[in-house]
Amino acid sequence: MKVPVKVDGRELALSNLDKVLYPDYGFTKAEVIDYYTRIAPVLLPHLAGRPLTVKRFPNGVTGQSFFEKNAPEHTPGWVRRVNLPAPGSTKNRESIDFAVVGDLPTLVYYANLAALELHVPQWRVDDDGQALPPDTLVFDLDPGPPATIVECCRVALLLRDVLKSEGLVAVPKTSGNKGMQLYADWDRREEPSAFAKRLAQLLEKERPNEIVSVMARKARPGKVFIDWSQNNPAKTTVAPYSLRAREQPTVSTPLLWKEVEGCERPEELVFTAPDVLARVENRGDLFSRA
Repeated sequence: MKVPVKVDGRELALSNLDKVLYPDYGFTKAEVIDYYTRIAPVLLPHLAGRPLTVKRFPNGVTGQSFFEKNAPEHTPGWVRRVNLPAPGSTKNRESIDFAVVGDLPTLVYYANLAALELHVPQWRVDDDGQALPPDTLVFDLDPGPPATIVECCRVALLLRDVLKSEGLVAVPKTSGNKGMQLYADWDRREEPSAFAKRLAQLLEKERPNEIVSVMARKARPGKVFIDWSQNNPAKTTVAPYSLRAREQPTVSTPLLWKEVEGCERPEELVFTAPDVLARVENRGDLFSRA
């Protein structure tokens, strides 16, 4: 059954609103759409101008999922699309029509497609749809079991200090999964992946029993992997305030540094959609670097 709605003047047909997308939590598609609608004022600025990659879960988080970069032909004409080169495309495309989420109707459209996860690169496009240089530096901190986000927090504090010594201000968020990320505005002083790799290797050298900068899984048990490669222009990172496809509707959640400093148990930094809506109401957008 489809329900016609009007969102900021755009007509959409919402479907299967009672479908449970998070079975263990009883969280429905209607609640997913409601979350994205209510979080939009703080989410949209972080999506603006960034080509979108979504991870869709038509039958919920326990069903099959797929990444979608190319906006298919049936995408509404009012959704902004930009055609960009696609080197290394798994479907041998020379270019891809990416959607760019700049308004609430587009966000609701994707929520209705069960696009639970929203991923974006560290660069934007201009008004003509041309790619701009990276404006954001990101470090993805991934704990190798038995390490957890608690260990990630310790590494985040070290990384914050190194970035500060480089004149960069770091902003933390959870991944909504098991790790966390640090972001900083990027001034393009050098190639961002090379810069991030250098800092990751510096910390690995200082703390070899706690930190690893190489991707090989055999090197990671009990350590925190500082993934500097997310700065590759072809890669994306989960957007702040995006849902994640976990057992419960967790969110990639911006943090206060005092929360990072005081974290003693992993569950302290697990936030669901209702939690995040309440946090934003009380604290605003902690990820704003304006």
